[in-house]
Amino acid sequence: MQFYCYFLEFSYPISKPMSEVIKQEGSVAYKVADAVATITFFHPKSNSMPGALLRQLAETIAEVGQKQDVRVIVLQSEGEKAFCSGASFDELVSIDNFEQGKKFFMGFASVINAARKCPKFIIGRVQGKAVGGGVGMASAVDYCMATSEASIKLSELAVGIGPFVVGPAVARKVGQSAFQALSIDTEWRSAEWAREKGLYTDVFANVADMDAAIAKLASKLAKSSPEAMAQIKQICWEDCIHWDTLLESRAEMSGRLVLSDFTKNFIRSFKNS
Repeated sequence: MQFYCYFLEFSYPISKPMSEVIKQEGSVAYKVADAVATITFFHPKSNSMPGALLRQLAETIAEVGQKQDVRVIVLQSEGEKAFCSGASFDELVSIDNFEQGKKFFMGFASVINAARKCPKFIIGRVQGKAVGGGVGMASAVDYCMATSEASIKLSELAVGIGPFVVGPAVARKVGQSAFQALSIDTEWRSAEWAREKGLYTDVFANVADMDAAIAKLASKLAKSSPEAMAQIKQICWEDCIHWDTLLESRAEMSGRLVLSDFTKNFIRSFKNS
């Protein structure tokens, strides 16, 4: 088994223990065993995603997708509760110009496009709640398994923006009508609802059952033809080849709206509550 771990770039006092810095800032890691690569992301605030973490995750997906010793990828997060709570509010509230806003939301676009372009099948492991960008990640994988605790919501409208960047990926999985409902009514939807709409392919009562099913599928895919799997994936995503420009334009929408007084006031109120 090979194990790789990447940490975000930041400055810290030389006397500060590396383990403490990693815990505070988050990380992206991957390991390879028996032709299965498992990519794991982590952030201490409910696996929320700051821009640097998003960029590292996109780069890792692209890198692992080109490895000759990998035939299938599992994408997961650490912890037992949230799969991903979406955008980092700490970073959102600090954005003070359009370029910063666009750059931040391009992080989610990059993750989605990296998953789309990856020539290997990606299995999603969703152990807990997914919000906003987390729903986008679950939508961008090729086969997604979840537990019954993995409820979802698109909360962007309540924040004063919209699910613009993740929208194409979510709508591709659940359909336009269900995506519209998620976008307008920013309340939680159950994991079973997400399965019925096609976001999750399977929902399990507990993590152990989910992990057993993931291991079984990953092992089977690891023995399958790489060329055939790559071509199947290409066909499945063939209507999305324009997403590089589409998601960039969506990031620009969010980049403008995140500067509004409505969004700034909402985030400050939420953080102080």
